[in-house]
Amino acid sequence: MKRNLNNLAETTYDLLIIGGGINGACAAWDAALRGLSVVLIDKGDFGAATSANSLKIIHGGLRYLQNADFRRMRQSIRERRIFMRMAPHLVHPFPCLMPTYGHFMHGKELLSLALMINDLVGFDRNCLEDPQKYIPRGRVVSKKECLRLIPGFDVRNLTGGAIWYDCQMYNSERLTLSFLLSADKAGASVANYVEVKGFLKNGNQVTGVRARDRLTEEELDLRAKIVLNTTGPWINRVLSLLDGRHKDKMPLSKAINLVTCPIVEEYAVGMPSKDSRLFFITPWRNHSLIGTSYLPYHGAPDDFKVTEEDILCFIDQINEAYPAAALKREDVSFFHGGLLPMAGDNSNTGDVALAKHYRIYDHKKGDGIDGLISVMGVKYTESRHVARKAVDLIFKKLGKKLPMCITAVTPVHGGRINRFEEFMRQEIKNKPYGLTEQVVRHLVYSYGSEYPRVLKYVNENLNWGQTVPNSSEVLEAELVHGVREEMAQKLSDVIFRRTDLGSAGNPGEECLKTSAAIMAAELGWDRAKVQREIKEVKTVFSTVID
Repeated sequence: MKRNLNNLAETTYDLLIIGGGINGACAAWDAALRGLSVVLIDKGDFGAATSANSLKIIHGGLRYLQNADFRRMRQSIRERRIFMRMAPHLVHPFPCLMPTYGHFMHGKELLSLALMINDLVGFDRNCLEDPQKYIPRGRVVSKKECLRLIPGFDVRNLTGGAIWYDCQMYNSERLTLSFLLSADKAGASVANYVEVKGFLKNGNQVTGVRARDRLTEEELDLRAKIVLNTTGPWINRVLSLLDGRHKDKMPLSKAINLVTCPIVEEYAVGMPSKDSRLFFITPWRNHSLIGTSYLPYHGAPDDFKVTEEDILCFIDQINEAYPAAALKREDVSFFHGGLLPMAGDNSNTGDVALAKHYRIYDHKKGDGIDGLISVMGVKYTESRHVARKAVDLIFKKLGKKLPMCITAVTPVHGGRINRFEEFMRQEIKNKPYGLTEQVVRHLVYSYGSEYPRVLKYVNENLNWGQTVPNSSEVLEAELVHGVREEMAQKLSDVIFRRTDLGSAGNPGEECLKTSAAIMAAELGWDRAKVQREIKEVKTVFSTVID
């Protein structure tokens, strides 16, 4: 995956996608697989904003039962299965537990019925060949068993617990990147750090965008028959470039998840709060992920930040819902924040109602402007499905015969693994380059069947076969691979998205200096540039008190 802006400006594409988050990445892959010429640009790095803020869960839609939305539940179960098939190294089943109280909405009887319906709606959830992807039936357990599995629940009126299974992403940033690598392999062109400054138009027909390379400050025109806007919280800003033609504004909510010391070990725990909100504490790679806190947001997306006050308030909410957590500020090693579409908020209580359904908006119908489509996604789980719907519309607008979408049966980059546990055992047994089992496991989970592409750099430089300082599993070769084959342009790209060095907190001064030195040798940075890049990464780990 190479960044060549000169080539982009010399071509008129069928489709230009603005935004390299999960929805744009899926659309680029789908459209390229179906034969369209595609270019995708992002003003920052791929998947660096909303797509990076999640509890790493691919949902089966159990909570849709509250509104008897069986159609969406069925769709979520299907997409969960497809994600396991597409990316078997990155998406894995895991158990969830929720305590049951009394005999009404949170009671054992009602949740037992919900689990039974969930299993019936997902009757074909286990049609994959890989036994590691097996999703067991849901079940209820006794009060005694519930407390044995997760001590510390409020025992007043506790009747037991409900257990069901969903899927967890090992690394959501690499999953988003896998879609882009797959799109690139299918013929799409992609480029990060390219910002849209305006639309090119012929009358009421959008014909492309005027863009700026944020790394060189050079401007360029990118032309396409259709422009797809998948910019997430920046959707309003991008549409403001239509000279006031688009009036509909999307309200936003601040969403925050915390990375903490281990609180739960095997089960993700659903924790109902006193005000009926539901928090989840999930085990994730020797840490816990806790989410999600939602707050109304009224500023510009570029001004978004997670503050110290946000974190402290969220800690108080978690401790109130689950006192056994006994969270302290020093237990929080990192935090994820992003902006999500909001349906509305209660000005008295501050409660947020998130947008429940995705939207695909053809601006010809709403604004009288042809050649422009906007997508507002709401769930990572739905991203492939939403992309399929958007690409279907693009073919219709292009007047082309609609080919079949094959993303549901096509592995993403690194996903050519039939049986995950057998593949893992064999690679550990092979012990390439004498690597430890821990390192091999990490490489397989992160890169899947493509992990040998990382190790080829060890042949070039044996030092790249050693782990980065303060990491027991990330190889220096991964940083080189990130620059040469995955378009990493900044230190933050490799620390947060090409590797997982910064996924759970600051990896330390020595790690940052070593990583920056490797990138400097690859990209020709001088000493001042190295210091700026290190400072920029350190800023991400800090919070600002309002």
